[in-house]
Amino acid sequence: MSIPDSVLFRPVRTAEDRQVVACIDNSAHAPGVAAHAHAIASALDLPVTFMHVLDARPDAKVRPDPIEWDLRRHEARRALGALTSSRPPSGRTAQLKLSEGVVADEICRYSCEQSAHLLVIGANGGSASPGALGGTARSVLEQAPASILLVPGSASVMPDQRYRRILVPLDGSKWAESVLPLAVRLAKSAKAELILTHVVPTPEFMEPSPLGASDRELRDTVVKRNELFARSYLERMQGCVAASGIAVRTLLVRSDDARTQLTAMIAAESADLVILSARGNGGRHNADLPYGSVAAYLMTHSPVPVLMVRPSHVPDPPAYQVMEAVRLPVAVV
Repeated sequence: MSIPDSVLFRPVRTAEDRQVVACIDNSAHAPGVAAHAHAIASALDLPVTFMHVLDARPDAKVRPDPIEWDLRRHEARRALGALTSSRPPSGRTAQLKLSEGVVADEICRYSCEQSAHLLVIGANGGSASPGALGGTARSVLEQAPASILLVPGSASVMPDQRYRRILVPLDGSKWAESVLPLAVRLAKSAKAELILTHVVPTPEFMEPSPLGASDRELRDTVVKRNELFARSYLERMQGCVAASGIAVRTLLVRSDDARTQLTAMIAAESADLVILSARGNGGRHNADLPYGSVAAYLMTHSPVPVLMVRPSHVPDPPAYQVMEAVRLPVAVV
């Protein structure tokens, strides 16, 4: 039985096309981006390409000085070489790619041409304020077809380039579950612990006045019902993942806001990577949006890197297909 397309990255033609592309700029965050690119490429046993784009906008009124431009190219190559010389993953030789043009456009073009199925990019860039999403990162997130590892400026540089705790938010949707094969592959390779999480939201009531006893009773009944279902759901997911021979545990929390609760859980559990689908349950009602509200929130609020997996443009896979896919040897990208 083969793994359905919906639980994999976008299809590729040959194994040689599979690669991790690290988007490097001149900011102080570049070493962090490089470290996480090394870590995830090593865990997936994939080659990594370090890409730097010299910003050359076609509408610029003043043409750059040729000598200055050559100096910029030389400095960019030197900086890329310094990053690639530090512990290439799995003995592979890291590749360098120097390009010119509008930064986000060049990254997206290269991603499409080379079938790069995982981009690693800094969330903040050199000029964005902490906690904000840089303009280049935002454009790449909106346009690139690849899954994206978004590295915040606050993320620590791992000395041993290995993930230890990977947090996977699940909302009960098949799209959220579709990241499990990748999460299992990463956890198994890095000998990391998987933490499957679910946040049970508190139902909202129209409150022209304080809730009465019957209203509070109804709300509590709904929450308890959802918690009972969520606990059973997480136990099933845990059983499937545990069959792969990795350490896995679950966390079930009630909260008024799933987004802020997940951010708090990331810190409390000392997770060093979050993996989630770009869209979850809300994707059924907002198919025109590239990201769900939780993914969009974590882009700017997660203190650790977030790997957002693009769902395929196909109908939801049946639940049993996702469960079977977790049990099979996982083919990544």
